Amino acid sequence: MRWWLAAVFGIIVAGAAITVAQVLTIRSEHAFGERAKELAAGSAVTAAGAIMSREPGQSLAVATALAARQRQVAIFVFDDRGRLLTAPSSHGVAVESVPDLDAVVQGSIAGSRSMNSVSDGRRIVVGLPLRGNDAATLVAVASRPDLVAAGNIVRGELARTLLVAIAVGALAGISIAMLIAARLRRIGRAAARIQAGHFDEPLEIRFHDELGQLAESVEQMRRTLRDSFASLEAERDRLRDLLEQLQEGVIAIDSSLAVVFANSRAELLLGRRKLAAGSMLPTLWPGVDVHAFAASLFEKGSRAAMFRVSPREGFTFAVAGVPARDSTDTALLVITDVTVSVRRERAEREFVANAAHELRTPLSAISSAVEVLQDGAKSDPDDRDRFLSVIERQSQRLARLVRTLLALARAQTHAEPLAMETVDVGSVLAEVSDELSGDLRVETSCEPRLSVHAHRELLVHAVGNLVANAAKHANGSPIEIDARRSPGAEVRIEVRDRGPGIDDAERELVFDRFYRGGNRDGDGFGLGLSIVREIAVALGGEIEIEPRSGGGTVAAIVIERQQEPE
Repeated sequence: MRWWLAAVFGIIVAGAAITVAQVLTIRSEHAFGERAKELAAGSAVTAAGAIMSREPGQSLAVATALAARQRQVAIFVFDDRGRLLTAPSSHGVAVESVPDLDAVVQGSIAGSRSMNSVSDGRRIVVGLPLRGNDAATLVAVASRPDLVAAGNIVRGELARTLLVAIAVGALAGISIAMLIAARLRRIGRAAARIQAGHFDEPLEIRFHDELGQLAESVEQMRRTLRDSFASLEAERDRLRDLLEQLQEGVIAIDSSLAVVFANSRAELLLGRRKLAAGSMLPTLWPGVDVHAFAASLFEKGSRAAMFRVSPREGFTFAVAGVPARDSTDTALLVITDVTVSVRRERAEREFVANAAHELRTPLSAISSAVEVLQDGAKSDPDDRDRFLSVIERQSQRLARLVRTLLALARAQTHAEPLAMETVDVGSVLAEVSDELSGDLRVETSCEPRLSVHAHRELLVHAVGNLVANAAKHANGSPIEIDARRSPGAEVRIEVRDRGPGIDDAERELVFDRFYRGGNRDGDGFGLGLSIVREIAVALGGEIEIEPRSGGGTVAAIVIERQQEPE
């Protein structure tokens, strides 16, 4: 209840009642006073007439006393010199107690009539001139207790009426205040429901006054907001469905870096990490300050930005940041898995480099054989057959190299799985030895019935590259190839040489593409060991380089062994 409204009503009613009571009191007192004067004047006139027409022989004092007793007034008669001709006391009033007696007497002697109200209207003094031989003036003192009592009654009734009016006004004010407060509370509750997002409960409008018009405005606002929010929710649901269908991960964050929304793709790209709405943005990848990047999206004048991150080997994500605008405090992080495109780009670059590296040797051999034949060797049947055999062998090697490089490129891009099979390791070593035996000395040893699960041409290519690389440092000494079972479920194929060896500082660098050690000549691209490592990874294995006791280097391919049937 609005108590102040009830108080205002009470004050207004009380003020009005007090004002009316005051006016009525003044007017009633004035009316009673005038009535008292009229009665006093009437009594004085009739008393004067009775005194002047008294019976013969009746004294003035007796006639005056009789008139005073009959009219219930005090009467005093004076001569033209102002001397009292009657008794000094009349009807309980002493002549000396009459106020302004001399002025009244002198005025009456002069021929003027006077009437004065004294003692707050309780006593009225009337002065009349007389036309008698001995009496010159009459002074009457009238007292009207009945009129005084009536005035007191009127004032009392007015006081009671005033109290009743104040009480009625207060009750009316409280009732009206309660009614207005109840209507305001209904409107306030409706506004609170709208503020809380509840738009289904209508506001009942009972009156169409000013408060009713306010309620109608609130109700119209409720209907408008209900329709607007319904439309926004439909759009939000459609947008959410669209975001869920994207192949990109989308994370919406506010200025405090709390997650507003994250689609399922974002959680999948981040290792199925839960990104609940309201939770703080976690550290997405170790060593990457995503929080600083996200905070920069809320800076004034910020623009869209992007960076790439590789959280683990073989995976690359592109992270784009869409900054918050003035109309919203939400920024977006869009995460795209670019692993396939990065692998494809890398494979395309590496395929060209690998092809240039690997095709160089057979192309050089074919070119040399053709030059010798053109220089006259074709005239000698034996020389011609020998060089044609070289061209045939190197052409077959070229075809195998092309197939191998294409298979490696597809494996690196994950475009298609490798055609893995059971490969006899002994036959692989024999093929490598036969292919390189014309150029260098190769010694092989292999455990019997040793097989691996691999791609044969890739394995031959990797072992051949290790042998060719070892030959460059062997200084004419034989190259040893040894294959045996490891303590685990792997096969270890080692290529050993007795060259100068590799420094510890260079051991981890020899697998980098285009790296060439300080003791290397100008021949080659520095891709041999890099290609071997790529093949080992594609086959699910690994490559190791370590010094050989007594001098030289041991390069080993460790690959999964094919399980023998029980």
